[in-house]
Amino acid sequence: MRASLAALLLAGAAFTASGCMAGQPAGEAASSAPAVALAVPLPDAAVPLPPAVTRPAPPPLSPAQVEAEVARLRRALAREVPNAILPSADDRRWIDRARQGAAASGHAVDHPQLLVVVDRNPHVQAMRIVMARPDGPWEIVGGSRVSTGQAGRHDYYITPVGMFLHTEDILDYRAQGTFNENHIRGIGTKGMRVWDFGWQWATKGWRADREGGEIRLELHATDPEFLEQRIGRPASEGCIRVPSAMNRFLDRHGVLDADYERAAADDIRYRALLLPDRVPTPLAGDALVVVDSGAGG
Repeated sequence: MRASLAALLLAGAAFTASGCMAGQPAGEAASSAPAVALAVPLPDAAVPLPPAVTRPAPPPLSPAQVEAEVARLRRALAREVPNAILPSADDRRWIDRARQGAAASGHAVDHPQLLVVVDRNPHVQAMRIVMARPDGPWEIVGGSRVSTGQAGRHDYYITPVGMFLHTEDILDYRAQGTFNENHIRGIGTKGMRVWDFGWQWATKGWRADREGGEIRLELHATDPEFLEQRIGRPASEGCIRVPSAMNRFLDRHGVLDADYERAAADDIRYRALLLPDRVPTPLAGDALVVVDSGAGG
């Protein structure tokens, strides 16, 4: 088993530091340090992933268990993420945006689950972790600043709105943490998680005619010394940048890893990718929702 795991860890494909790619695998010009998949070849590698296996869902939680877990996550967020955005009077607007985004996508919330909701409005540039229930009130766990796609710069796309699922059909990867020629680590320090939502259609932010093209939509950290201070305003080529501490929080608590945790039970590739010391939440979901409050999203 140890030899097999070592082989998988060495099988990763090289990627650019930003993770955001337009049209074909190519990184952001300003953030081109390589990163590698620590567990498996990335989705565009020659070896295809096997068909997904149907696995039983975890047992449902009682309302009291859900409330207790939401409280635990709030405490953990306040402790682990400096400058985290905690629940406030603004929660209602975030919950409304989350509901609208889920409804527009046709996504059915059939059990209590966490959603990661990002507002790409240039005047907002923030995210919230939302506790969604099929037949009860929705709540905010907390959030942070983000950076989404920047307009007016060549080869920079506008982050698309919609719901994007994070499933075992695509394998994430982790940053290698090496520097590029500008001494930048585009997706953060070594080991930072990169959540991959696949190829998505996005508007070319440098074109007045709003022509579209494909980007590889990812959520990731960025260089903590030079680029993290810019988080909170549009700055990426189309991906979603989060602070390093929020990256670690999402990773450690498995906020988007519902499918990955089930897959890890019988697939070494997912066990190799997930943190060995993680504290996975039983409320884990699999959906990223991107809205634009400035456009009625």
